[in-house]
Amino acid sequence: MIPPTPRLPEARTLIDTDRYFVVHAPRQTGKTTGLRTLASELTAERDIAALAFSCERAKVAGDDYAAAESILLQSIREAAERSGWPKKLLPPDPWPQATPGTRFGTGLSAWCRRSPRRIVLLFDEIDALQGNSLVSFLCQLRDGHNARPDGHPFPASVILCGLRDVRDYKTAVGADPGRCNPTSPFNIVTKSLRLGDFTAGQIGELYGQHTEATGQEFTKDAVERVFELTQGQPWLVNAVAHEITFEMGVTGAVTAGQVDEAKERLIRARAVHLDSLAAR
Repeated sequence: MIPPTPRLPEARTLIDTDRYFVVHAPRQTGKTTGLRTLASELTAERDIAALAFSCERAKVAGDDYAAAESILLQSIREAAERSGWPKKLLPPDPWPQATPGTRFGTGLSAWCRRSPRRIVLLFDEIDALQGNSLVSFLCQLRDGHNARPDGHPFPASVILCGLRDVRDYKTAVGADPGRCNPTSPFNIVTKSLRLGDFTAGQIGELYGQHTEATGQEFTKDAVERVFELTQGQPWLVNAVAHEITFEMGVTGAVTAGQVDEAKERLIRARAVHLDSLAAR
């Protein structure tokens, strides 16, 4: 495994300066792994309580923003409880009652008010929110974000992580992606970070870990061929190596020719993520 946080070198600076920002990349790129690792590292420093959690279950809510709020708040609570945090860091139980359309922001505010640490939230699979649910969520984030200078308790930093960049989210909620609107919920987003693919050196590092563990070497030509074929797309890099070492059963040093054979096998098998990568 390639250490995930160095792949997002700007994220830590943005969090340290209390910014809200987007991280986007295609599927199977390492976004979830990166978020979980970043949250764990931040929380270990004892000044921040950083929580990464998935919004995926809220997809069923569609335009029902009240249902989406409930699902998101429940997802946050469950993720916090799984984290093993002490009780003083956990969200309020129950969440405070509030009018639908305000309950999410009210809940986050109540949590930040009681927390002895700065709260940092990492929203994975934010693409699951759709229509009015996405609009309500973003508007509540904007309200809380903009009230912070007046002493209103709210998360110090927020990461929205998914497939889409900010312009794509604007399109998803029916806004003009090219226009600047000072009341837009997107104007709180300081920056958009693209989680990059592996470099050729990182592929060599990843495969080198396999060599250390098993003694099986990937030749220099094989590593270069993998980079040429995959351009460092993380799922493809791992899929080729898995095909060679497990499915093809190669036991000696891995050659460029075997990389080509693995590529053809993956194409013929129509490996499920190939369709996803092509579509997105």
